[in-house]
Amino acid sequence: MLKSYVVIAFRNIRRNLGYAFLNIFGLTLGVAACLVIFLVVRNELGYDSYNSKADRTYRVTLHALDFNSNVSMAVIPAMRIDFPELEQTTQVFYQGDAMIKIGENRYSEHNVAFGDNQIDKVFDYQWLAGDPNTALKEPNSVVLTESIAKKYFGKADAMGKLINFENQLDVKVTGIIKDLPANTSLPFSFLISLTSIEKNLKGAMGNFWAIMGGSYAYIVLPKGYSVHQLNSKMPAFIKKNWGADIAKAAVLPFQPLKDIHFDQRYINNIITPTSKDTYYALIGVALLIIITACINFINLATAQAIKRAKEVGMRKVLGASRQQLIKQFLGETTVLVLFSVVLGVGLCALFLSEAGAWMSINIDASQLLQPTVMGWIGAITLVVILLAGLYPSFVQSAFQPVDSFKNKSSGGSGKLTLRKGLVIGQFAISQIMIIGTLIVARQMDFFKNQDLGFDKDAVVSVGLPDMKKREVLSQRLAAYPGVKEISFSSGAPGFNSNFTSFSSAELGLTKDDVTEFKAIDEKFTDMFRLQMLAGQKIWKKNEKDTVHKVVINETMMQKLGIQNPQLALNKHVTLNGDQKSTIVGVVKDFQSESKHKKRRSCVLEYNPDRFFMASIKIQPANMSQTISYINKQWSALYPDNVFQFQFVDEHIANFYRQEQKVYVAFQLFSYIAIFIGCLGLYGLIAFAASQRTKEVGIRKVLGAPVSSIVALFTKEFIYLIAIAFVVAAPLGYYLMHNWLQNFAYHINIGPGIFIVAIASSFIIAAVTISYQAIKAATINPVKSLRDE
Repeated sequence: MLKSYVVIAFRNIRRNLGYAFLNIFGLTLGVAACLVIFLVVRNELGYDSYNSKADRTYRVTLHALDFNSNVSMAVIPAMRIDFPELEQTTQVFYQGDAMIKIGENRYSEHNVAFGDNQIDKVFDYQWLAGDPNTALKEPNSVVLTESIAKKYFGKADAMGKLINFENQLDVKVTGIIKDLPANTSLPFSFLISLTSIEKNLKGAMGNFWAIMGGSYAYIVLPKGYSVHQLNSKMPAFIKKNWGADIAKAAVLPFQPLKDIHFDQRYINNIITPTSKDTYYALIGVALLIIITACINFINLATAQAIKRAKEVGMRKVLGASRQQLIKQFLGETTVLVLFSVVLGVGLCALFLSEAGAWMSINIDASQLLQPTVMGWIGAITLVVILLAGLYPSFVQSAFQPVDSFKNKSSGGSGKLTLRKGLVIGQFAISQIMIIGTLIVARQMDFFKNQDLGFDKDAVVSVGLPDMKKREVLSQRLAAYPGVKEISFSSGAPGFNSNFTSFSSAELGLTKDDVTEFKAIDEKFTDMFRLQMLAGQKIWKKNEKDTVHKVVINETMMQKLGIQNPQLALNKHVTLNGDQKSTIVGVVKDFQSESKHKKRRSCVLEYNPDRFFMASIKIQPANMSQTISYINKQWSALYPDNVFQFQFVDEHIANFYRQEQKVYVAFQLFSYIAIFIGCLGLYGLIAFAASQRTKEVGIRKVLGAPVSSIVALFTKEFIYLIAIAFVVAAPLGYYLMHNWLQNFAYHINIGPGIFIVAIASSFIIAAVTISYQAIKAATINPVKSLRDE
């Protein structure tokens, strides 16, 4: 019997190749898109899950003036003494970028970290060489990832080789591990023993407030040990080790390891956190795509059912039961779906790496062979068979033999209504996807280009290994025609790594608040086009001048309880606990962090001891030659270092890397959903044209022009698109409005987006319908009526 179903299925495919192609192609695209989305979402929601102790691992964080993922290096040593019941503890100092030297060659590398010899007991690493128990025990040891070892030492054994870091540290390779999974919140390529920099950390190892950017602490709780139990002991722990005042001012929350990638409250993360809602939305997109493909299948199958009415009638006359017919039609659907799934998996395997690169996610075809993924493929196959096959099977098997032979099985009004309902559903899905894509695109544009409060165009930032040589560098660069302006600071407006406390007793703010601190020179304000609201810009200060004069931003002014910028002048604030400073100016707020967070307080001060960075505004013409010149001059001054630069606008774009992934995903999968919908629409209009061939012929004989014939086919779909818009508009608004709430600053959803969405639907439908409609309208009426 099964063999009979398969044979009949292939015969029907051969007889109706066009419709079979539309069905199979649509389902193939749908299955491939769903698989890609499944792997993307699994990768993103599975951050840090590769660690066997992930459910019991927590990052020790700080909540004092802000939520800070960095804590003092003093915390973990004290916890080891006071909480011996903890299964494991470790601490890491993440440096990020570093210059390395192998032999006489220098390289710039990212993801450099320092870790203690307990880190392997907290995180799961696959060791290829070296002893995990001793690899990081001794000073001047380094563990490399497999790809880094191959990059620098090729096929030679990297163990025991020497690497120089930052012209300061010679370390020996004592271990090699497999590359870390891409979905880790603690990525590194070089892991140097923490004892190598013990001398530099000496002051930080005892002081609670000595918090270095990049210092992270992790603990593993014993099985059955509640984190609430540990939380209750922390106030007494802080009081015992650092005093009652600090215990009142600070809390050390424990952040679950698996939540790090999604917790957007914290500053100083290695990986920019993102919202889980984004990935839930992608799951929704996958469902919409597969539903669209199933609707196609149902619509085309029920339309085709009319052609098979006589076959059904004949089978029933010969004794076939309805149950047998349902099995037959369901069997045919199964063949088509299985064929589509095989093609879909193949298509997914072909383009998975490419899709991963577009979305900056490490996924590849080998993941399709994992048991979980194969199980998911089986589940989606079953669901599609049931969704796409059940209804057409019941419709086709319900034809009565007498009506079939009298050609009365062309479908009642109920079936047509259902088919129209499904078409409306398809258009609604397409319109929701269009609305979503437009809103994400506009939000991305808002991120990068609007309301930053400063000029970011054509500005290059480079580090200064030796600040004493900055004036020489400035003189050499200023002489080059491609360089417009140069400024020195602790960081351009989009770089914020320095924070401190502020208060003002004279203004009634006695409790410390947190502010960003930026050391800038006298050219910074003009070069970045910062807008002064009152007072003076920062000017070059005499070295003997010990009076601290600062410019504050609007947000800080408001936190000080001042509404008029002029009234803030000559008032005093206390920075970092004891630095009394006079306010000499107020600057309009500018965006120094991503728009996920509200703008925070900011203080600007002339402080040449903290000019770590040069910002160079260059002429738009001949940028590459100008950067080459900067490289040449910089390298001449700092011959022991590697020149690195970054455009400020690129740095800002990195804030939104996660959103960029979402935007790419929305674009990609929206196009797929719309295309699948167009396939179904094309099939339906082709079928309608074939059913109305004689009607068209008669109309043409009676003098109907081509335009009226085309209008005959298109007007029905115009109504369906309009009805779909009524469904899609409020639903799309609701979904995207909720998505926008993840950002402190976002666009408003205006009517223009909905106008574009419905206009796009009309254009897409018109393009899809026009070929078949014009073809039907221009056919020779003699041929149309010959069959009559």
